[in-house]
Amino acid sequence: MGSERLKDHNQEHRAFTNRAIIAFCIVVLMLGVLVGRMYYLQVEQYERYSSLSDNNRVQLQPVAPTRGLIYDRNGVLLADNRASYSVTLLREEVRDMEGTLEQLTVLLDLTEKEIRRFRKRLRQRRRPYQSVPLRFRLNEKEIALLAVNYHRLPGVRVEAELIRYYPYGSSLVHAIGYVGRINQRELKRVDVQNYSATNYIGKLGVEKFYEGVLHGQVGFQKVETNARGRVMRVLERTDPIPGRDLVLSLDLRLQQISEQLLGERRGAIVAIEPDTGGILALVSTPGYDPNLFVTGISSKNYSELRDSKDLPLFNRAIRGRYPPGSTIKPITALAFIDSGVVTPAFRIFDPGYYQLNKNGRKYRDWKKWGHGWVNMKSALAQSCDTWFYIVAHKGGGEPMWDYLGQFGFGQVTSYDLPEASSALLPSHDWKKRTRKLPWYPGDSLNLSIGQGYMLATPLQLATATAVIANRGRWVRPQMLQSVVNIEENPPVLPKPRPLPQDVKLRYPGYWQNIIDGMVEVMHGEKGTARKVAKDAPYRIAGKTGTAQVVGIKQDEEYDAEKLAEIHRDHALFVAFAPVKKPKIAIAVIVENGGGGSSTAAPLARKVMDAWLLGADPVTPEESKKRG
Repeated sequence: MGSERLKDHNQEHRAFTNRAIIAFCIVVLMLGVLVGRMYYLQVEQYERYSSLSDNNRVQLQPVAPTRGLIYDRNGVLLADNRASYSVTLLREEVRDMEGTLEQLTVLLDLTEKEIRRFRKRLRQRRRPYQSVPLRFRLNEKEIALLAVNYHRLPGVRVEAELIRYYPYGSSLVHAIGYVGRINQRELKRVDVQNYSATNYIGKLGVEKFYEGVLHGQVGFQKVETNARGRVMRVLERTDPIPGRDLVLSLDLRLQQISEQLLGERRGAIVAIEPDTGGILALVSTPGYDPNLFVTGISSKNYSELRDSKDLPLFNRAIRGRYPPGSTIKPITALAFIDSGVVTPAFRIFDPGYYQLNKNGRKYRDWKKWGHGWVNMKSALAQSCDTWFYIVAHKGGGEPMWDYLGQFGFGQVTSYDLPEASSALLPSHDWKKRTRKLPWYPGDSLNLSIGQGYMLATPLQLATATAVIANRGRWVRPQMLQSVVNIEENPPVLPKPRPLPQDVKLRYPGYWQNIIDGMVEVMHGEKGTARKVAKDAPYRIAGKTGTAQVVGIKQDEEYDAEKLAEIHRDHALFVAFAPVKKPKIAIAVIVENGGGGSSTAAPLARKVMDAWLLGADPVTPEESKKRG
């Protein structure tokens, strides 16, 4: 049996003690490093890491201002703001964009078109941490589905916003326009910071022209968010400044009556207050619902509007370029008598036509057998073309284009209708520049009766009529009547175009001659619109017009029944009333409506009755015809 090795307890104790000391030193050293690092981070680098932490936890968000409201002259709300809920995605928080879209497609039954539009918006995103809308106008069921699935959809939010709402739909779209989603091109024209939270901008009409007044000033808020980006609390807030409310000169009742009178016919009615230039009614039919465009119209709906033969997207009242026909005869007559070509008493015999030379073309009067002996007053009353042919041959074109220009033709004189057309006022220089041809005597004859090259808009015709009513005093046609509380921080309004100077006649007494001729149209024994003014409790000064759409050969007669509707004459009428103290000037055009006295004038009479007498001229039959 070998000897057993004895344990050395002292040596083992020393070894354990040494190991413990080494371990303790290592622990102390590590703790020292940790404490040193903590000191470095918490003390030396406090400001840096505190800033980084705040950037992760605190966000500065822009707050969109509330868009200003729009009212008519009686305080009726025409353009409102309504709450709407949208589902949006924040790219910085979405971990898997494609997977998230797949889940949302199942939850919300998204269409491929909605997905394509979302991807387009995602590419056009303007700034970091800007949510991109996927679907607008969520219903309660869709909001609930998203709420219970939030934990599976990081970066997905339901956001509430105020969007524009037009309670009267198509009745006002051509008068006040609409707003739509802002695009990249529009962002380049505005203050990007002020629009940092804005998704909508004025696209047409009053909404576009007064965008700077209606929009307001953006606000900001500093918010604390959790790890998923949800807002926990608002730390600081600078409230946005709401847009200013506008009151228009428009009268909603008159607007709707005018629209109902036109019914399903293509046409326009413009009514102006001569004393102020305020636009009382501006109607173009057919119209369309502007609410379709606010959050984005579908391709199907837009195609239907775009491809319609009635052109509902086209604003006939301010952009329709029509031959004015006989409605400008009061002005061309004024041009000839005031420039000294003839006197108001100048008489001619009308056989039903006029020839520049014996064997030349016959410029026909609308009345085949003529009007016999006529002077200026009877020529206006009966709309005798031949009197104007003869006087135009004597005076040439210069007096006409000079005076027509003074009444606003060939230019834009309105203030706040940005889409208004200048139409066309032909002249010697214009024809030489554009057609490379001289001005022929026949051009003067055509111009004298509102045919040939000349084109005018219904707005221009109403404006010129208001100038006649004012005996040459110009007032600027405009939609705006006032800005609410304008004395408090007055807004900067767009600068107006130069206004034409007042029409100063060499012989001021000629105003009465022209107005008497227009009164004779309505109240004379042979006036072309005498039936329309029958039993009127006020005196009307008016002028009928019929604008030819297609040419008729020399040996042919105009027969509306043989022509397609789109080739029939346009019916026009202008008027102001009462004659002594005018309160309304009006222009009416009915496309392919035939005679101005039979179609356009009766509509104008009913609009004037509605404004001057408070009558409700829309009969049940007319309402039914409107559909």
